[in-house]
Amino acid sequence: MTNIRNFCIIAHIDHGKSTLADRMLEITGTIEKRKMKEQFLDRMDIERERGITIKLQPVTMEYNGYVLNLIDTPGHVDFSYEVSRSLAAVEGAVLLVDATQGIQAQTLANLFLAIEQNLVIIPVVNKIDLPAADIEKTKEEIIKLIGCAEEEIILSSGKTGQGVKEILEAVVSRVPAPETGGDTRLRALIFDSNYDEYRGVVAHVRVMDGEIKKGDKIFLLATKAKSEALDIGIFKPEYKSTGELKVGEIGYIVTGFKNVSECRVGDTVTIADCRLPIADLTALHGYKEVKPMVFAGVFPREGNDFEDLREAMEKLKLNDAALTYEPESSEALGFGFRCGFLGLLHLEIFQERLRREYNLSLIVTLPSVAYRVHKTNGEEIVIRTPQKLPDQAEIREVKEPWVSLDVVTPKNYMGAVMELAREKRGAYKNTEYLEKDTVILHYEIPMAAILTDFYDKIKSISSGYASINYDYLDYRPADVVKLDILVAEDIVEALSMITYRDEAFREGKKIVETLKETLPKQMFVLKMQAAIGGKVIAAERLSAMRKDVTAKLYGGDVSRKRKLLEKQKKGKKKMLAAGKGSVEIPPEAFVKILKR
Repeated sequence: MTNIRNFCIIAHIDHGKSTLADRMLEITGTIEKRKMKEQFLDRMDIERERGITIKLQPVTMEYNGYVLNLIDTPGHVDFSYEVSRSLAAVEGAVLLVDATQGIQAQTLANLFLAIEQNLVIIPVVNKIDLPAADIEKTKEEIIKLIGCAEEEIILSSGKTGQGVKEILEAVVSRVPAPETGGDTRLRALIFDSNYDEYRGVVAHVRVMDGEIKKGDKIFLLATKAKSEALDIGIFKPEYKSTGELKVGEIGYIVTGFKNVSECRVGDTVTIADCRLPIADLTALHGYKEVKPMVFAGVFPREGNDFEDLREAMEKLKLNDAALTYEPESSEALGFGFRCGFLGLLHLEIFQERLRREYNLSLIVTLPSVAYRVHKTNGEEIVIRTPQKLPDQAEIREVKEPWVSLDVVTPKNYMGAVMELAREKRGAYKNTEYLEKDTVILHYEIPMAAILTDFYDKIKSISSGYASINYDYLDYRPADVVKLDILVAEDIVEALSMITYRDEAFREGKKIVETLKETLPKQMFVLKMQAAIGGKVIAAERLSAMRKDVTAKLYGGDVSRKRKLLEKQKKGKKKMLAAGKGSVEIPPEAFVKILKR
């Protein structure tokens, strides 16, 4: 155990984690040169296409007689749960900072997560080979941030391989060997898992106490599920069977579970052996339940794909522990799921994975947040639109989620960033100076305000330099109203939504205009209205389908023409009274309005 070092690489998105991991794999001879490709640990097609890491990826390397277990982590704020799970399985973290960009928002967030876990931090300045690299400024920022000595900072380039050996030496010398809790009984923490078509659930574990061999009967302390270890091994980074895992090691267990809900991330694996009592065995400190920030309805385009969607989501949940979902039905879109995500990129990746890995065609509704509605009768309900909302008269107060927002930006763009945050209803807290040219602006802001285009706008106004990180705070009262959409004077429940009072007109206008474009003409004039309570705030009319009743006339007095048109007008009026409410809204109209 004294020769084992467990560590991970943490950084902001695109600071070179995966490229640095490539050089480590080459130097330690873990991957043959002929098999090597860029971002080797990014296994998914979607990761390689976008150039971002989405999933944590463990790998075991050997270096100068030491066993180094590395976990490569994502950098985007939406995948911070992957990072927190990686940190719980290791003793040290390489903090990577891009020399051309300096410290950014997610660098800070990941660093604080690592400090919370009491990990040894190895500061590294990366991309020093680039012409735009400002090494001295980046060093200053790191020293100010973590209070280390200048000689502790390692300079490296993941591209050229410069400084990578020094990082591996620092991991060996600075990161402590794993410690045991002193118990001989097996306790292993599941930090990730995935579903294999042929083997069932494969759990990725860090052994904290004891050891496990192939064929041992296993027991999970939280779910109380029992099975057998069909195979055990390490990551090279493919599965490499070793037949056993000892204390301090990181590897995988093929559990044989076919039901994915039995093997959850954060659970503790032990051995079901009558000689070693389980009753007094305490479960390892797992992970705090993740709070979804963004909600969207996910429906299959074809109704008979619902069961396939359910199965696909169960398997994805195993591989993506931050995903939450519950069944939901919509009169417009049929049966589907109300899903919770950590952010918009998380939602986008989830949608893309369902399409690619499970060949599903989906309709995804407009992302929204969860509101807490206090009714006049004292009842409190949680609402995630577009589900059935109470009437405006029944609502006493609505509360919405707020987040604490950190924006790291060069000083020149401070004014533009503050203006954008003010527009989005942000409450300014304070400004922190990282060094003379870089500031961190701290805000509290409604979650709904940063949902759709906030990230793009921040990047646009700061020429791409600013970066953001946010964390859930609490629920606060909001001046929002229920917006009803009426078609032919009947409320269409599936289109009701909660919106800010001052944005209600704009939202309502947009929806009625979309309906006007997509609804087919009826035999009578069709009224489309947006209303708050009983007050109509926006309206459109779709003219009736008309037969040319004067086509058979071949001349004569104009009064004959007028008489026929008047007769037609009276008929339309009767039809409007009789046919009101019998308008069928086609699914494509719902899709156009509800789709993101």
